[in-house]
Amino acid sequence: MSIAIYLAKRLVFVVPQLLGIVLVSFLLVKSIPGDPAVLMLGPTATPSAIASLRQQLGLDQPLHVQFMIYIGNLLHGDLGTSWQTTRPVLEDLIQRFPATLELVTYSLVLAILIGVTLGVYAARNPSGWVARVTDFYGIGAGALPDFWFALVLIFIFYTVLGWAPAPLGRIDMIVLPPNPVTGALTIDALLAGDIEAFRSACAHLVLPVLTLGLLYAGPILKMTQSTMEQMLEADFSRYEVLCGIPQNLVVRHALRNAFPSIVTIISVLYGFLIGGAVLVEIVFSWGGAGQYAVQGVLNSDIYPVLGFVLFSAVFSLVIYVLVDLVYVLLDPRATN
Repeated sequence: MSIAIYLAKRLVFVVPQLLGIVLVSFLLVKSIPGDPAVLMLGPTATPSAIASLRQQLGLDQPLHVQFMIYIGNLLHGDLGTSWQTTRPVLEDLIQRFPATLELVTYSLVLAILIGVTLGVYAARNPSGWVARVTDFYGIGAGALPDFWFALVLIFIFYTVLGWAPAPLGRIDMIVLPPNPVTGALTIDALLAGDIEAFRSACAHLVLPVLTLGLLYAGPILKMTQSTMEQMLEADFSRYEVLCGIPQNLVVRHALRNAFPSIVTIISVLYGFLIGGAVLVEIVFSWGGAGQYAVQGVLNSDIYPVLGFVLFSAVFSLVIYVLVDLVYVLLDPRATN
């Protein structure tokens, strides 16, 4: 079976999955207390004005009718309008989503470097000090709330030591941001040749990336360690050792066979981080899509929430399709 046919079969399920995600999200968002019409008009609005606005927004219709209207608009590329920003949600998300994506991508890269490196070293010597340290680290990383850890890092590195910039956005207020090309300030600054903006953007990334990277390295570490231990105890690894093959080469072959499991946990974490970084975005005033969605929840502004869920779902499904492709490249038998 060719790779194209294999991916086509996977893509067939994307539309039903997206429809199910949108339906569940719509029902959950509609269950949030609060009347958007009242919040938009204020406490001094008259009942007739509120009723008129509810009719204009379609809030007086049954729930299933509201959902069908939303799906109809969605098929035309209309994700609704946020009453907070008075802008189309699609424009807001296109502006804000790259900020979230930049944060979680760098965080995941750090988590992979820490988790895979420590996991491999711990698997090579399960009774050594590295294995004991990784056990303690894995438990600690899974137990710490990310927003609390972010506040601790801010207190130490900004308040006490003064090494980090103020947790107020993605770039210093006195530095002009580069012209948006990709939406990621570090990349846009490099494209513009603006070294000052690049340094400022990197400085503001350090603490939030450390927060997410250090905490989310735990699952990658545990998966790498357990899978590598199984691969190193497998018959092919024992045979390589008996043949006198150097240990580094044996470990490299074992790591290659452990890749599918490691790639799986990485892909799951990548999709999870899009929503999991919400509280960290709020702590650092990041201005990303997650913070935008939270403001929508707090103000009964449903369209930013639904738009964020849809963007995150599409992103996660794309990641899973790419992971399927990686599986095929690692093991062509996966297409059978």
